[in-house]
Amino acid sequence: MMMCKEATRLMSLKQDRTLTFQERLSLRLHLTMCSACRECDRQFTLLHKAGRRFDPEDDDDGP
Repeated sequence: MMMCKEATRLMSLKQDRTLTFQERLSLRLHLTMCSACRECDRQFTLLHKAGRRFDPEDDDDGP
């Protein structure tokens, strides 16, 4: 059984690369049983999407 620490690591990796089949399966199984990690996964996804939308060229305070 995967622990939350490992699930969190995989959630973070998922934002940068495609997880292996085994990683995806293990994470999905953990997420079905852990509501705290489901919420964490949603937050990781939201932050990643927000970060991609930020365009530094639009920042008027920049150099």
